[in-house]
Amino acid sequence: MPRRVEDVRVDDRPSVDTLVRRLEAGGGFSAKGFADGVDLLTRILGDRTATTFLSFPADIVATGTRGVLATLVREGFVDAVVTTCGTLDHDLARSFRPYYHGAWDLDDADLHRRHLYRLGNLVIPERNYGAVVEAKTQAVLRKLWADGVRSISSVALARALGAAIPATARSSILRAAFERDVPVFVPGITDGAVGSQLWLFWQDHRALDIDLMADEQGLSDLVYGARRTAAVMLGGGISKHHTIWWNQFRDGLDAALYLTTAVEWDGSLSGARTREAVSWGKVKPTARHLTVEGDVTLLLPLMVAAALERMRGRTASRT
Repeated sequence: MPRRVEDVRVDDRPSVDTLVRRLEAGGGFSAKGFADGVDLLTRILGDRTATTFLSFPADIVATGTRGVLATLVREGFVDAVVTTCGTLDHDLARSFRPYYHGAWDLDDADLHRRHLYRLGNLVIPERNYGAVVEAKTQAVLRKLWADGVRSISSVALARALGAAIPATARSSILRAAFERDVPVFVPGITDGAVGSQLWLFWQDHRALDIDLMADEQGLSDLVYGARRTAAVMLGGGISKHHTIWWNQFRDGLDAALYLTTAVEWDGSLSGARTREAVSWGKVKPTARHLTVEGDVTLLLPLMVAAALERMRGRTASRT
């Protein structure tokens, strides 16, 4: 007998998780997929047997979603982060200077004249970004050089940057990763402001080597040493691909949740659904996997809030 579609009640001020359960019972289009995503996310966050990867691109770190990502790291729900260089840029800059609300239709030529950057509907003063990243990154690199460091991986660099961010910066992903000893892998380390600072420092310190193979070895150690692996993948690009690529060497992820706005029909990696990864051996045929379509900055806070609420009484973290 098919399940009956239930009408969704909101007049009794339901909690986030209660509302999610009602959306699942309501069975309406994207709402059903969203509710199923919360169920899978809850299972992934609560699975103590799995090595859990969190991958995401940098743009969402410029938004308040940064706080949700930092919470997942700080509370011990993830074992490794795979991201892009811009994450280092935005997390570092926002630990010391604010970003601001803007609008999609601002006059970009006028913003350029006023030394303001637009990132979607956010506005970032030039002095709150480039100058901050340069000052903080160069200080970290000078200290590493003085300490005798001549070769550094992206994981080691992210850890050093996290150590340089004040402990009071509770929404910092890098600081949380430093405190929890969670590796942050940045396979495209030169593609961002921190990467440019590495290049600038290298001009006068040619003995400095960026050891990407150390990062690859670290990923290898994680996947081959894992009993099970799971991944929460937000957006696409190099961070998503690096996560699923390395997991194919252990016959795929045991659980995979993907949130995206990318389309599937152009053949892009960013748009590829988790079911396509099964054909490559990047997700196991027996895995629980799901793609949820929608804006991460809207979906993730609601999904994490519901998942954590659902987990209360069983486990508050995977410490």
